Amino acid sequence: MSNKTGGSFQDTLNDWLVSIIIAVALAFVIRTFIFEPYMVEGTSMYPTLVNHERLIVNKLGYFFRDPARNEIIVFRYPKDERRDFIKRVIAVGGDTVEMRDGKVLVNGKQIEEPYTWKEDPKGINHSNYRKSVVPKGHVFVLGDNRNNSEDSRFADVDFVSLKLVKGKAAFAFWPLDHARMLP
Repeated sequence: MSNKTGGSFQDTLNDWLVSIIIAVALAFVIRTFIFEPYMVEGTSMYPTLVNHERLIVNKLGYFFRDPARNEIIVFRYPKDERRDFIKRVIAVGGDTVEMRDGKVLVNGKQIEEPYTWKEDPKGINHSNYRKSVVPKGHVFVLGDNRNNSEDSRFADVDFVSLKLVKGKAAFAFWPLDHARMLP
């Protein structure tokens, strides 16, 4: 039976099905290889990122290069790869990293960290971390809120393998009044 435009109901149904299949396939490819939405859970990256803030993670960039120092990355938690963590890259493979009384040294030089949360009610962070060389193919990550961050200072996270890195936090889009590109 034909409709008034000359096409059949079956043709219309086929067109819709093809369109839906293409849309689902494109969404899968985009989410798997290019961009993925991510919601921040917790306060480990405060004040840079806040609890329940929503981000776009760029997954494509790390197909062509490794993460760089100061980039904020999303990675699968080494002890339970079903969970994702978000932290800042402090040192990359081959770098020497250590912490003395809360100060971070990379390759023997103290790094400036204007993004860290310094007014934590628990007090100033006096963390120490043994002098270590980051293995090739790994990164050393820390949260910006050091007193409330499970990061490379702890055995459960330790050095993060590049194989666990999902992508770079590129853009915060929610809440809308705080939308911005991330460093």
